Amino acid sequence: MRFGETSPELDDVAHERRRVTALLYNELIMPAAARLRYLEALPRGTDRPRGTLVLIHAFPLNARMWEPQLAVADHGWRVVAPQLKGVDGDQNPPASSVDEYAGDVIDLMDALGIHEAVIGGLSMGGYVTLAMFRHAPRYFLGMVLADTRPQADTPDGIEGRKRMLQLVREKGASAIADEMIPKVLSDAARRDHPDLTERVRGLVLSNSTESIAGAITALMTRPDSTSLLSTIHCPTLILVGDEDNLTPPALSEGMQRAIAGSALVIVPAAGHLSSMEQPAAFNEALAQFLGHRV
Repeated sequence: MRFGETSPELDDVAHERRRVTALLYNELIMPAAARLRYLEALPRGTDRPRGTLVLIHAFPLNARMWEPQLAVADHGWRVVAPQLKGVDGDQNPPASSVDEYAGDVIDLMDALGIHEAVIGGLSMGGYVTLAMFRHAPRYFLGMVLADTRPQADTPDGIEGRKRMLQLVREKGASAIADEMIPKVLSDAARRDHPDLTERVRGLVLSNSTESIAGAITALMTRPDSTSLLSTIHCPTLILVGDEDNLTPPALSEGMQRAIAGSALVIVPAAGHLSSMEQPAAFNEALAQFLGHRV
């Protein structure tokens, strides 16, 4: 390579950085409290606020995945989406266990004066939600479990996580995006909605190698929560995309059977990121649950 020329690899890195900047430019600015940043929408459309909805993001994304769900504020709910520690340029050391993530979200709720809420998450956010319930059930006015599972990783699953750890350390966030996007988005979404694919890619690329590695460690060391399900007695909504191959609908049907009185909504034409692929259907299910079950 001659002086003044750039390698194809460096060109690719520059291209990805420009893409991330374009995707994140002019987005909502996040306030911070108790070591975490967060998105927030205050209640609208009613003189009587209904309560608070806390939504915890998936791996390997960040709180901005919940921007479409901020519209739930139109139904009188305060919506808070925590940015888990270490992601999206956060300077705090990344967490390495779901219990640590759970403790951080509880600290954020305390700092914001939220004494009880409907708490939920998608995928890894669901694991954190269950960890929060394990340690502090008094905070739960209700629960939302989306595209998630109660089981711990299998031995094969742990080996897969270890391979992903090696991948992110060797090749960075872009390699994780390449591996995860076909898993978290349906074939139709990737084919027909390139803007959504780019949006997801941008959210992944906003995270550092260290934060992704910490999250992978948290995922593969999380405890099994199957026995916890029968102790959940707050109103609970379970959502899953009908094309979710990572946490298939059968797993959500099992959770519904285990959590007494829970409601199950299968989101049509959606993969693992059902809240992003079909935000209108996802939000309608949330609104119905919050309006009639909580």
